[in-house]
Amino acid sequence: MDLSNLPTVNALLNAITAAFLIAGRVQIKRGRADIHKRFMLTALTTACLFLISYLVYHYNVGSVKYPHYDWTRPLYFAILITHTILAAAMVPFIIAAVTFALKGKFDRHKKLVRWVWPVWIYVSVTGIVVYLMLYAV
Repeated sequence: MDLSNLPTVNALLNAITAAFLIAGRVQIKRGRADIHKRFMLTALTTACLFLISYLVYHYNVGSVKYPHYDWTRPLYFAILITHTILAAAMVPFIIAAVTFALKGKFDRHKKLVRWVWPVWIYVSVTGIVVYLMLYAV
């Protein structure tokens, strides 16, 4: 099975997730909770698809070494380490935020997403940066 396209698929899923997160935020600021809900659930879906694709790729390929030994190396690892730690740590908070919203506990949802949303955006965008640094540069 050829898995060589999965890193690109993963980067695209991160980009789509980020786009839906931003679009969802715009819609809630406009008072369009119905559209916000659809966008955020789509962001959650694309993030889950990313996770599945990422796990399949790395299960089969293993770790991919950063190929450059220049000034970008420490930058790459700083981005990768923060991205990885925050991505893993965010899972229960994203589940809680979605659960609060779906149960109509919007006060709790709003308090939580004040810091969950920016971290989720960071994780999505840095996922794209990691891809670009690892595969495109």
